[in-house]
Amino acid sequence: MAENSTHGIRTDGPADIGRRVLRLRTEKGLTQKQLAEPAYTAAYISTLESGKVRPSETALRHLAERLGTTVEELVTGRPPHLATELRLRLTDARRTLATGAAEDAAGLFRALSEEAGVYTLVHEQFTALLGLGDCALETGDLTEARDRFAEAEALLAHEPLPRRVPALRGRATAHLLAGELRYSCYLLESAIDELNASGLHDPDALLLLYTASIAPYMDMGAHARAVHAAELALALAPQVDNPAAVAGMHRGVARTLIAEGRIAEADASLAKAQELYQQLHIRTELAHCHWMRGYVHAQDGNLRKAESELRTARDMLASKRAALFTVQVEVELADVLRRRGKAAEAEELLRPLLSPSALGAERGAVHAGGAHRLLGLIAEERGDTEAAEEHYCAALSLLERTGAAGDLADLCRLLGDLLRRSGRVEAALDAYRTGLGHRAAPGTTTLGPAPTAPPHWPRP
Repeated sequence: MAENSTHGIRTDGPADIGRRVLRLRTEKGLTQKQLAEPAYTAAYISTLESGKVRPSETALRHLAERLGTTVEELVTGRPPHLATELRLRLTDARRTLATGAAEDAAGLFRALSEEAGVYTLVHEQFTALLGLGDCALETGDLTEARDRFAEAEALLAHEPLPRRVPALRGRATAHLLAGELRYSCYLLESAIDELNASGLHDPDALLLLYTASIAPYMDMGAHARAVHAAELALALAPQVDNPAAVAGMHRGVARTLIAEGRIAEADASLAKAQELYQQLHIRTELAHCHWMRGYVHAQDGNLRKAESELRTARDMLASKRAALFTVQVEVELADVLRRRGKAAEAEELLRPLLSPSALGAERGAVHAGGAHRLLGLIAEERGDTEAAEEHYCAALSLLERTGAAGDLADLCRLLGDLLRRSGRVEAALDAYRTGLGHRAAPGTTTLGPAPTAPPHWPRP
């Protein structure tokens, strides 16, 4: 295919265009002379249809008018209005993802991606691949999500970075959910640096990137970086017209406010996000707001409200068959149930979550570690120190891969305390030393409030 210098669209060669003109002329029942008149000759049409000459733009406009089609269909083979139709169907697929099951939306996006690919509608195919990536995030197929987002990025490899940012952000999110916090940060920071260094100040792209970086920063204990990203995102928000992106920003900012003890402001930020998601009818993101509100209440010690919000989030996500998000919420719900004295109910909720199809080292690793931590606490509370130690060690193995600093610090304290009480002082000291490089502050742990520091733990 060649590039049409005037219209900037990819076009077929003379042979393909000639065959297309012949087919359309035959379907119309026109002779070569009838198609040619009054501006051209039958001989010219014959030469053109045999693929020996490429029609000029003036000739293309003449042919399109006589054949009842568009110049675009003649030079690309795309049916008239196909791009507009695909964009409308993409909107419908996005609506299905927002309100229904991700599997249903994925079928729509897949068909649209294939159709757009056949007709080289690059931006429509890019949007369809983004949709497939988002569907895979909801269902918890993180490998599929990464692949689809990477495919979308490659499709626009020669276009300016801001156009690729939604796909890059999606890929970073998939790595975050897999527990690859550092690599997620690397992707986001590299893109931010490239945008700022090249002078491509695109508020929409930067807002997506800064917002996406908040969660991995917080999980890694990089609180100052998270706060800085939140401040920059807040400053960009008035320049952005995308309400879903602004809502996501408010949700991300809430977590930094929790870490600063500004609970009322965090709740207000979540209320803004929730209002926008309700207007947009995006049920998964609305469920995430309930989830985050449950987290806020759990950090603040209001366990009754925390349980209510987390149950609402869990039910909403389960109804959408958002598998990974559902089990992550269930881990946080189990933490609240245990703290409310419902240890048996918490354990019953947690046991099925540790199957490979639910949570594991490459699928929700931070919450998998959290599930083991909770089962360790429950075992310890009933006096089964051997089981408790096994769960704490399993959690440590998972969390050390992720670099989730707050969770690691909390876990090292729990393991160290258990070992110290059982008389293994040297092993306890090793556990405490492992945790000394990490910091457990409000908002940096997946579950519950930040723990009190163990003996001789450096105070922040």
